[in-house]
Order: sequence, then C-alpha cells, then structure tokens
Amino acid sequence: MIGAAFGGRMGRRRFRFGGRRAAVRLRRRPAAGSAGVEAVRESGPAPAAALIEEALERGRYEGGELLLERAVPAGFTLGDLTLQDVIAAGVDVLRPRLLKLIDAAGVFQEFEAALAERRPLSVVRLGDGELLALAHDAVYEAELVRREAPFLAGAGMNVPDHAARARLADAVRQASIVGVPLSRRRHFGPLLGPALAANGVDIRSLRLTESTINYSLYQTGLLARLLQGRRVLAVGNAAPGLAARLMQAGFAVTGVIAPVRGFADIDRVICEAAAARDSFDLALVAAGIPAVVIVSALAAQLGKAALDFGHLADHIASRPPGEI
Repeated sequence: MIGAAFGGRMGRRRFRFGGRRAAVRLRRRPAAGSAGVEAVRESGPAPAAALIEEALERGRYEGGELLLERAVPAGFTLGDLTLQDVIAAGVDVLRPRLLKLIDAAGVFQEFEAALAERRPLSVVRLGDGELLALAHDAVYEAELVRREAPFLAGAGMNVPDHAARARLADAVRQASIVGVPLSRRRHFGPLLGPALAANGVDIRSLRLTESTINYSLYQTGLLARLLQGRRVLAVGNAAPGLAARLMQAGFAVTGVIAPVRGFADIDRVICEAAAARDSFDLALVAAGIPAVVIVSALAAQLGKAALDFGHLADHIASRPPGEI
C-alpha cells in the first residue's frame, strides 16, 4: 500500500523569535476628580501570544508590504490592489523566466528509459542541508552556518570543508536531474540561486524537479512500478532495514552498503558499488548530504541509474513486514 503524504527534507526547520522583551508599560490619566487615585499604572508582562503575533505582523509588513510600499512610484497609490494581486501579476509577467520542473511521471519515464537502455541516470535532491553546505564560506560565513544548521554534522557534512563543498557542487553540476525546494523559507528557495551561483553552477543549465521527488514517486505508486523486476542496491545507514522491507514486499534487493559515515566514506561506498556493478540495476541512496555525490558518481563512473532516496528509506524500513 502506498503511504500517506510526507514532508521530505523541506519545511521542517523550527524558527524561534529572539530574546525576552521588556514588559509593556501602559500609562493612563486618572479620571477627573479622582483625587488620590494612582496616576500611572503599569501592566504586567504582555502575554507571549501577543508578542508572537506582534512579531509576525512586523515580519509580514517588513517582508512584504514595506517592499511594495517602496516600489510604488511617487504620486501614485495602490488603491484597492493587494500584495497578493501585485505578486500574482508579477509572476505572470515573469512566466517566461520561470524554470520548468519535471513531474513525478516524467522522472519515472526517465528512469524507465535509462534502465531499458542500460544508460546512466542520476536524480539528486537539494534541501536546506545541501544548500547550506554549498553556501558556507561562499554565501554565508562558516561560523554562521554552524550556528544556523547544527544538524549538518549529523547529515554528513562538517563545516567548514571547502573540498567537500567543491565535490558537492561538482556532483550537482553533473547530475542528470536535480530536485530543488519549492518552499520560500529562508534556507530553501531563496538560498538556491545564491548557493549554486557562488559555486559556479548555472541553475538554468540544470534539469530540475522538486526536492521531494522521492516522496512523490512513492505516493503515486510509481516507485513500486520502478522497482518491479529490477535488481536494487540499497545504500546508507537505513539500507539494511529498507532492504528487508523491500524483499518482504517481493522486490529484489541484491546488495546493501552500510553504513555511510559522511564525506570520508564516499570513496569506499563507490568502490564497493563498483565491485558489485554487475549485480544491480538501480541504486537507492539514503546517506544525507553525501548521497548527492554518491548518486552522481554511480551514474557518471559506473553507468548506473541511481536515486537520492533520503528519509523515505527510514519510513519504508519502519513499515510492517511485507508493506512499503
């Protein structure tokens, strides 16, 4: 049974408003003739919900309405036009510059053709981790990235590491299809262009899909169709559990490479895959940020089809026996 919706790599960062604010002080005049009544009263601390709403409202204004306010020519008013009206009109005008995404059906067809013709295909995915890894000491200072993204080490990237950053950029450049985030949160869509450009990658030269393409293939049933009759290599820390569930569901897993301990393990993984190159057709790689490099290398060096599988491996590994 194909599973329910998932969030993938994107949209799960938590944001917290900065420090404690001073209590709001309210002054009011005493009622006429109320001698002896306290002239000034102070309220207690404003409720946290009120402070959060105030911060949200300030963010909405400064991040949208203020920018629009400044863009309106002198001597004109927007009248009854809203921010949403202006954005929609602007996107329509810029439509020729928008970048087309390959949908799940298109990616499935690409895999089907590559596997039938025994030619390489690599589908990699960029989330906030990959983009921040590309951005360190290129868009942002490494120290800022360490503070903003302490999860990077667990995802296989110790910042700063310029050699790893360059290798990641090369892997993106040579990938057949690159999944990119649709979210406009700070370290997702807005960082995509700057992070690629800072590493010499022209985004308009890439063939793009959504960064959650792994989940889209899974949810639509196309993943099961893709695996049917193919010999699968599972790579990554969750690979043993993934392999067990796939085999219990009737799919052929002919190899497992685990664990993958960051960028230092990439060459070992590729060597192990090369030794087993004649025993698998399709590689599913769930190895954090190094997965981008591994997937691209399996295609470029071994001529294989490979998919950056991400946390979908953990989900499938946790399914009941016989189900994916």
